[in-house]
Formats: sequence, structure tokens, C-alpha cells
Amino acid sequence: MAKLGVNIDHVATLRQARGGAEPDPVAAAVLCELAGASSIVAHLREDRRHIQERDVRLLRQTIATRLDLEMAPTDEMVAIARDLVPDMATLVPERRKELTTEGGLDAVALGKGLARRVAALRGAGINVSLFIEPAPEQIQAAHGSGADFVEIHTGHYANARGAERDKELLRIREAVQQAQSLGLSVNAGHGLTYVNTAPVAAIPGIVEFNIGHSVMARAVLVGIVQAVRDMVALVSGPAQTWTSG
Repeated sequence: MAKLGVNIDHVATLRQARGGAEPDPVAAAVLCELAGASSIVAHLREDRRHIQERDVRLLRQTIATRLDLEMAPTDEMVAIARDLVPDMATLVPERRKELTTEGGLDAVALGKGLARRVAALRGAGINVSLFIEPAPEQIQAAHGSGADFVEIHTGHYANARGAERDKELLRIREAVQQAQSLGLSVNAGHGLTYVNTAPVAAIPGIVEFNIGHSVMARAVLVGIVQAVRDMVALVSGPAQTWTSG
């Protein structure tokens, strides 16, 4: 039965839009936990466009579940993570002009530099996950880097339709199986909603789904607690279907 990690970046985005103190992403994280989230995900970007260092330090002191710090694989971010010691560091690609993370980390191209940063994080007692495409060469490279987890990028599946979506779902299933065969634990996320999550949740072996935008979008209408409970039900019970009623 898979778990749900809730990404709270969009709460911070709303706060930063006015430059004030509300809404507070830490308060949102506590509500997510009370509603059944198994972890809180926050992306401390190099440009600090939403989550700030103060946020992640308060989260580390406040939340009762697990903190998954999304971060670029840079020396600056590794140093921050080693000081903070989140439960997990998920290494993701970053481009300054992107609206959100676009595609997976190229673990093949990053090679030894990636392995060095993974080792530095693991040396501080931090579990490391790589956010990668569901591609055999990326899974193999993730294993070679020394990472503990991979997080399968589900964005292409989320954007596909018809037969193409079925093809992307198969790619995810095969990637999960390959990762498990190499001893990697598997998370998944990106672009997942209340409409398209169930087929991915039916794939055996996924430990946790990391979902942010769809949960926070629904929270605007029904509140964070209800939105999180609805998504927890989807990822933990793939036979269920969600309706707006």
C-alpha cells in the first residue's frame, strides 16, 4: 500500500506573491500530516522563488513525519542539506526559467559528480533519491550513483492520452521492476491528479507518491485536510475512484 508525500511549494508561492507571511507553508504541512500525509516535500530552489531556508529549518523542527528536501545536485545545496539533515534529499534538475521541474535528472550525464554528491549526503545520514525518467539507462545510472531511492517522473504519463498513455504507464511499470531488481526503493510523482493517479497507484512496488499542485488546487475548494484525505485514499487504495461529489 503506497503512501502520500505532499509538496507544499505552492503554499509558499502564494505567500511570496505578496511578500508577506501568509499563508504559512509550515502550518499547511502540519495540516497535511493530520490528514494522513506520510511525508512533507519542499523544494528549496537555487533562486528561492518559493520555499525559503527559514521554511525548511522550521519544517525540520516542527513536522512529525518525514521531510523530503527536493534540491538541485549542487555543492551549495548539498552543504545546506548536510546542515539541515532532512530524512530524504531528492535530487532534481533545475532551470531558472522553468515554471516547474521539467523532466528527470540526467543521472547518466552527471556521472561521477552526481555520485560524489550522493555520497556526501549519505555520509550525513540522509537517504538520497534521484528524480529520473522511467528509462533503463537512467535507472542503471541511479543505481551506480549509490542512491537509495529513485522517484519516477510521471509527467509524460500525465500529459499523454489514449494509447500513448498506456505506453507511458508500461514504461513506469517496467522502470519500477528494474529499480527493485537492483535494490532501489521507488517513489513516483509529477503531474498526478485525482483523475489520473489510480492506474499508477495500481503498480506494485511504489513506496510513496509525491504530489503537490493537484492537492493544493483542490484544497482551495475543499480545504487542505479534505484534499489530502482524498489523495491518500487514491494512492493507498487503487481500486477506488474519485468523484467530485
